[in-house]
Amino acid sequence: MKLYEHFAENIAELIRTGTLKPGEKIPSVRTASRTHNISAATVFQAYYLLERRGLIEARARSGYVVRNNAGSLLAAPQLSDNVQARHEIAATEVDVSELVFSVLDSIKDPHTTPLGSAFPSPDLFPLPRLARSMNKALRDMSPHAIVSDMTSGNANLRRQILLRAMSAGNKYTADELIITSGALEALSLSLQTVTNPGDMVAIESPAFYASLQVLERLKLKAVEIPVHPSEGMDLDILADSLTRLPIKAIWVMSSYHNPLGASMSDEKKKAFCDLIAEHQTPTIEDDVYAELYFGNQQAKPLKSFDQRNLIMYCSSFSKSLAPGYRVGWVAGGKFSEKIARLQLMSTISPSVPAQAAIADYLQHGGFDRHLRKLRDTLEAQQQKMLLAIEKYFPTGTRATQPNGGYFLWVELPPHVDSLQLFKLALAQGISIAPGPIFSASRRFRHCIRLNYGNSWTPQIEEAMKILGRLIASF
Repeated sequence: MKLYEHFAENIAELIRTGTLKPGEKIPSVRTASRTHNISAATVFQAYYLLERRGLIEARARSGYVVRNNAGSLLAAPQLSDNVQARHEIAATEVDVSELVFSVLDSIKDPHTTPLGSAFPSPDLFPLPRLARSMNKALRDMSPHAIVSDMTSGNANLRRQILLRAMSAGNKYTADELIITSGALEALSLSLQTVTNPGDMVAIESPAFYASLQVLERLKLKAVEIPVHPSEGMDLDILADSLTRLPIKAIWVMSSYHNPLGASMSDEKKKAFCDLIAEHQTPTIEDDVYAELYFGNQQAKPLKSFDQRNLIMYCSSFSKSLAPGYRVGWVAGGKFSEKIARLQLMSTISPSVPAQAAIADYLQHGGFDRHLRKLRDTLEAQQQKMLLAIEKYFPTGTRATQPNGGYFLWVELPPHVDSLQLFKLALAQGISIAPGPIFSASRRFRHCIRLNYGNSWTPQIEEAMKILGRLIASF
């Protein structure tokens, strides 16, 4: 047992025996660190583990307190980061849209420093060159193609997507490829194909808030599976949940997870695919950040390890090339025909001119050159944001350092209320994404997601400085 797990078990035992009662404060990080002669980071890991297990919660101005139902969660004698009591994971009714919309509606002001945005800066994309591709595509498009491409998708775009998939080690065929109106339609169609209202779906915790909104709209129940900041979804807990609960589908980001930035290793991806094959569980893979990797090697998706065609692989060009063009795709495996029919009954087709424009750019515009520049820029901006966090945020703050994407998940001291911080920051013209919008059960109250996908300017530096002062004020 690791040191932080051992300390967490000691706290759990105090809760189990009634020494620490519901609503009662547990020792502060500073006090626990000094009393037990362990680092503050170790205490934070232990408290984070206890919070994930539902035993404690962070409250504004109170620090961590014992949750009211903590006693009922402690039938198991051992608390571990890899093994969770069976009855701790259960289905949750999803009701997050009002909270999410209240956050998103508040950050529409273009003068707000967009640290809470879900998109990188449009200045990072070759929009003028894309416009030329759009003009060319419209000039060259035949009247017949305007109609025929609605149902089958632009032939050149499909070819370009398949070529890029092959070069990245992904494996899917032209027969299972469906062009969609962005990745969100691909993800939503895939989920609708394999579920009915009332079904349970395993999702990550934390999860991208749009996935929670899709579950809410489709009247599905969320089974939240913890995600490790560097290793991805906890497969032990997933395996136990698949055994105990009638889970109809899994929604997962295996690389450059939003919001944590976590990526599974290839070994873990293989183990994941073995697990879903054992249970025959349809899986929706969200891989919209696939092209935004740092270093020399693109991560392989789960789809490349899938031997049973159970994975519906979804991606788009919105994050890497063409925000606003709304062109994505799904490689649906054994579910492709059902997905295609469902699309015909709903949106019919994404924009035919947008498909043609992106196809022309992929073939002639220098997409790989653009991507190399984009990745270098994002990696440099990540380093600047991490340095700003170290410089301006209070002691006890922890931030992830993902090897791709453009988000940092920041765990603040436990007494910080990120929803209150959101309001204070917005009053200063700064947006952040507070932790509770990433959880069906409104967890992660002391966490925030920050976007480093904007060019680093004195304005952003000052925003980080102000944010640090606001956090310290708690």
